[in-house]
Amino acid sequence: MSAATPAASTPDGGSPSATSAPVPDSSKDVSSNADQLILEYLRARGLKTAEKAFLEELERKTSTADDKGKQPETPTSTTVSQEELVKQLAIFAQKPANPDQNALKDSSSVLQELSSTGTPQNIQNLISSIGQVGAEEILSLDPTDKHEGFRELESWVDGSLDMYRPEFRPILFPIFCHFYLDLVQQGLREAAQDFYTTFSSSLSTIHYSTLNHLSTITLPYHVQTDEVAQRFRTEKYTVRMSRSGFGLLVGWLTEGVGGEPVGSGEGFAGEKGRRGRAAVMRVVNNHLRFEVTSSATSSVSPRSWEESTGFLSSVVPQTNGSTTDATAFNQAKGDLKLGPAPIPEDLRTETERTLQDQAMVDHDPGARYDLHFARQAPPPGLVSPTLAELPPHPPMFKAIDVKREVEKIRDMRKRIRLDPTLLNSSGNSNANATTAQGAAARARALPSICAYTFHDVGEGVPCCEFSPDTSLLAAGFSESYIRLWSLKGEKLKGLRSDFQSNSIRDSSSLNKIREKDGSTTRKLIGHSGPVYSVSFDPVGGSATSPRYLLSASADATARLWSLDTMTNVVAYRGHQNPVWDVKWSPMGIYFATASRDRTARLWSTDRTSALRIYAGHLSDVNAVGFHPNSLYLGTASSDCTARLWDVQRGACVRVFYKHDDIVSTLTFSPDGRYLATAGEDLAIRLWDLGSGKCVKKMTGHTASIYSLAFSAESSLLVSGGADWTVRCWDVKAAGGSRTKTRENGTLTNGATEEHPPEKEETESNETTDLLATFPTKRTPVINVQFTPRNLCLVAGPYLSPETR
Repeated sequence: MSAATPAASTPDGGSPSATSAPVPDSSKDVSSNADQLILEYLRARGLKTAEKAFLEELERKTSTADDKGKQPETPTSTTVSQEELVKQLAIFAQKPANPDQNALKDSSSVLQELSSTGTPQNIQNLISSIGQVGAEEILSLDPTDKHEGFRELESWVDGSLDMYRPEFRPILFPIFCHFYLDLVQQGLREAAQDFYTTFSSSLSTIHYSTLNHLSTITLPYHVQTDEVAQRFRTEKYTVRMSRSGFGLLVGWLTEGVGGEPVGSGEGFAGEKGRRGRAAVMRVVNNHLRFEVTSSATSSVSPRSWEESTGFLSSVVPQTNGSTTDATAFNQAKGDLKLGPAPIPEDLRTETERTLQDQAMVDHDPGARYDLHFARQAPPPGLVSPTLAELPPHPPMFKAIDVKREVEKIRDMRKRIRLDPTLLNSSGNSNANATTAQGAAARARALPSICAYTFHDVGEGVPCCEFSPDTSLLAAGFSESYIRLWSLKGEKLKGLRSDFQSNSIRDSSSLNKIREKDGSTTRKLIGHSGPVYSVSFDPVGGSATSPRYLLSASADATARLWSLDTMTNVVAYRGHQNPVWDVKWSPMGIYFATASRDRTARLWSTDRTSALRIYAGHLSDVNAVGFHPNSLYLGTASSDCTARLWDVQRGACVRVFYKHDDIVSTLTFSPDGRYLATAGEDLAIRLWDLGSGKCVKKMTGHTASIYSLAFSAESSLLVSGGADWTVRCWDVKAAGGSRTKTRENGTLTNGATEEHPPEKEETESNETTDLLATFPTKRTPVINVQFTPRNLCLVAGPYLSPETR
């Protein structure tokens, strides 16, 4: 939706005829009648400044005519510079038939209009030599108009009513970007840099990464080849507004009405104001798309206006060639089956029999409750898939499957129950760790956190992960290798290189060919680029150590490593660019990868080629994750969106669009209801998978968020980031901005004497669902995980002051 064309105006506030050269005596009567009509029009519209300027122009014309009557006329030759010509042509004149259109839009209209007003022949000849370039096109080349137009737009937004200001501010960002790209495209490098320096600091901080990228675009060639620049050039930027707010915007664009700051003199009605508004108008008409809502301005939260802007039409898949709204797309995809995956009846029966036998042997009084946990009712409101709907899996279970299910039930019985509502309840809202009541509430609400720190890591540790049974820690390094640590102090032994395969007959003969000496750490070498992700196989669960490890690297491969032999088994090739992430399916047979080539892919360990390719993101796919029932795959992308895919069909079934910057990590809640995403916009968003709607936004981190993890009951969310902190969030709380700094025994924003806050803030950006902040000294937290019994494990590399 575009705004209307500006009304007729001229640089001096009068009509086009008032700025022309004096007309001949033979048309003096006609000119007087026209002047009278113009004066009446200006008075009727209340344009006192324009009326005063027009009367002064009439007096000047009269005195000039009198002087010519006294002196003999001599032919003169007037030279008009190009700058003066631009100023003369940079006007809007109403068409008699259609007052909303500019009569001076193209050269033919300019000639015809100026001829009727008695313009000297030499100016007409100069205009004719320009070619088919109208006044609007010439005006667009003037860099001062963009500078003045944006300044006036910002003044109008800041001078508007408080209720409308959050609604108007999102329009500043796309207009700033287009003005800057226009100046660069025209080769006005210094003007573009001056424009960027003057106004970039006033824009919202959520656009910091995009603004920083735009500052690197300094040549016309960059505009033509840069991906971000071309996206602004070719796609419509969606802006959401209320009906009343849109009417005010159109009124300002066309008439300069409203929002004038106190003491502004002419306000927005001067010559510069009109030309600046015309520059804004061109961007509004050509590059913006307005979604006008019938909702009242006061009924929409201030943050929602900013979150509803962006390139929505491109990130949401098209349904029948028309749908561009994420909510409509998600509704069109129907209901999802988000319940837990069923267990084969024979496996369930064997698991229960094993539990009964072990309870008799161990004489464990709590074991009698295990059968209660073995047959839990599915969560209310969720539909579970059938066995036939799951991805293909082996028809027969193995002994390791029974061990996994038995240990899973034991973990459920022995799990520490975390209840975050205790800290948000009315009685304990200010619970302090120094009091007995506060300490008890925090112990029941917050997890125990065990932190591991990497020291002397050289070029860095891009990734790390704990095994499901917490016996191993794997880390990928920028030097292209993987290192394993035994967290139990056991020696990691591989196989000797001099054994014969035909000598292996059973497990005892396999143990004979193992290395006699071992170490608590091993290095795995095979990749030819930095290792960005590692993942342990989940088949054994918490019952036994994993047997395989997956890794993803900048060499565009994913590799499968045997932890029995400590060697690389398979290299999976298919991606054309670095692979950012790799994750196992809960079933342990399949895994998924995310790559810079904008795709995610599904693989099976027994095949070297991809089974499915999930294409649709407009930029890098940074992270992947499987839903707990293995039916769906989640992806996070640099296009500021997350998506949910049907694993088997390869179709996108949900689009999550609310982030203001790159989405770098995601995780599913164990109960299957929610998806949590986070990234460079310093916000965590909680999504309801069934409806595809954003449940809430959680803020508090002061730097990029690297990792997320839900507790086993899905009631608590833990995050780690580049601000050297671990933060705990209440999933069930409503959230919302915090009115004042909270004191509950932890430090706001993770600030300490050694780790001060980056800047002073008049209002905390923490939301009320932030339960606690645990700061580290100088360790960005790159991984957070929960064990099945709700122990939180975190890890990251220590940054010495010399290297930061």
